[in-house]
Amino acid sequence: MSKKNFEIEVVVETPKGCRNKFTYDASDGSIRLSSVLPAGMSFPYDFGCIPNTKEEDGDPLDVLLLMDAPAFPGCRVKARLIGIIEAEVNEGSQVVRNDRILAVAIAANDYAELKAMKDVDKNLLNEIEQFFVSYNQVRGKDFRILGTHGRRRARHLMESRTKRKSLRAS
Repeated sequence: MSKKNFEIEVVVETPKGCRNKFTYDASDGSIRLSSVLPAGMSFPYDFGCIPNTKEEDGDPLDVLLLMDAPAFPGCRVKARLIGIIEAEVNEGSQVVRNDRILAVAIAANDYAELKAMKDVDKNLLNEIEQFFVSYNQVRGKDFRILGTHGRRRARHLMESRTKRKSLRAS
């Protein structure tokens, strides 16, 4: 698989350090305020989605984007797939898959050495996982991690969740 096959375009929804949770509306390309996190809680990294994909919960695939400084809602960022945190969310009586893609901005300096999941520090990965557990817990949902996997599995998931024509390398 070539290097280009691991490049994606991410739409930033919520910037790093933000308490406001924004959501990308695929129907018109707008960004909408979805919720506000409790005091003392904020997104540890930019959080966004991959346009033209659809996860089981009906939203585009989620991406946690590692880069040097926060972007802004609606910003499109070329990124390199690192891997995936496979998870499911229990929303009352319904359990749905809600995986999180991990990616690094192509232009990033601080994270330039991260090429694959094996390069991600275990403490950093644990902190990211715990954020998602806590984030969902305050929203009354149970977020259960099923496992973490590399970029090939992440790419396969993206391809299986593409709504329109096949993914093109960014």
